[in-house]
Amino acid sequence: MNSTSFCCAGAKERKEMMATLGLSSFDGLYKDIPDDLISSPLNLPEGLSELEMLQKISKLEKNHTCDLINFCGAGFYDHFIPAAIDAITSRGEFLTAYTPYQPEAAQGSLQSIFEYQTAITRLTDMDVSNASLYDGGTAMFEAILLALRQTRKNRIIIDEGVNPIYRAMIKSYAGNLKIDCEEIPMSGGLADRQVIKQALNSNTAAVVLQNPNFFGCTDDLSDIIENAHAVKALAIVSVYPLSLGLLKTPGEMGADIVTGEGQSLGMPLLFGGPYLGFMAVRKKLARKMPGRVAGMTEDQNGKRGFVLTLQTREQHIRREKATSNICTNQAHCALRAIIYLSLLGKDGLVEVAELCAANAACAFELLTAIPGVEPAFKQPFFNEFAISLPTNANGVVSALLDQGVAAGFPPSRYYKDMENILLLAFTEKRTKEEINVLAAKIETALV
Repeated sequence: MNSTSFCCAGAKERKEMMATLGLSSFDGLYKDIPDDLISSPLNLPEGLSELEMLQKISKLEKNHTCDLINFCGAGFYDHFIPAAIDAITSRGEFLTAYTPYQPEAAQGSLQSIFEYQTAITRLTDMDVSNASLYDGGTAMFEAILLALRQTRKNRIIIDEGVNPIYRAMIKSYAGNLKIDCEEIPMSGGLADRQVIKQALNSNTAAVVLQNPNFFGCTDDLSDIIENAHAVKALAIVSVYPLSLGLLKTPGEMGADIVTGEGQSLGMPLLFGGPYLGFMAVRKKLARKMPGRVAGMTEDQNGKRGFVLTLQTREQHIRREKATSNICTNQAHCALRAIIYLSLLGKDGLVEVAELCAANAACAFELLTAIPGVEPAFKQPFFNEFAISLPTNANGVVSALLDQGVAAGFPPSRYYKDMENILLLAFTEKRTKEEINVLAAKIETALV
């Protein structure tokens, strides 16, 4: 027993410890130590969080690194990853485990998947989640296929504010399929409600939306979803999971299918993957979902156990009736996500979201105060926003890269007439000092 464990114990436990040791007070533990050897209280600074400690250590001259200060987003974000995630997921029983073909022999893997599904449904305010998909774009396309199967229609409406990488993936996947996809341009940085309403008709299977959208603008999509339901179309909403610590959930908005990229839930950027696509649906759509669903049950002796409740793949005797050709369920990435969410907890999720939003708000004030810099869209945002520069954004980004700052993402790669637009993201990892450096370097680059 040490002093830490003693102090952390409850009153009953402390009393039992003292009785076992035959002592009347805590000071009795030190009765055999001479007074001159008992040190005075240590002059220690206030405790730091894991993130704060790592930031402080990285600033020490001997620990200098060549890492870029990262302000890039565009769907993939530089969030802090607690060390416990790598420690747990590197354990042999997790690291070497494969997809659970024999459920009775894979209770640990099935439980982790079940817990992951539970967290995703609570996060999105939906009924059922599957056992994860490849990435955010794949999940969105699988959601579209689900909508086609459910409605038996072939027309899809996609808002231009949906991540252009996802839209490119959808075009690739749907290239040889009979799917009629219509993209609707944004209006002022948000989905154009009037045009979408006019485009909706009896042949529409689904409308595809994103919140926050690619430019970081947040929106309440309830009215668009209501219009979609009026023509018996489904509403597919892609979300940034950490934003749900503050924003209205897609379930509250009435979404039928929710998808998203889970990279921000404990996965490093790693040059583009592996990542995690999540999907959650209303209960009525559960049997149309791709992949698998793990469930909790009891055996004949009343003991808790886990099973594959739904298996809709071609290997699982579904053959031509399979809803998806996805084989591996990205269980290791899903494991990282559930560990991350468990470490944060409900309050921690909100705190991280608030830190991200606060950093973005601080940066917005600093950047828009620079002469010639204007907001690209006058809309609310979470942790990401676009600014309009008086010069080409690519040149500014290139100049700052040479100075150790990744100053955002130029969306002109995917959008016309946006050569001067720069998209920036701010996570809980970015400090006020780094944000000040960003603003100063952009201002200098514009001179």
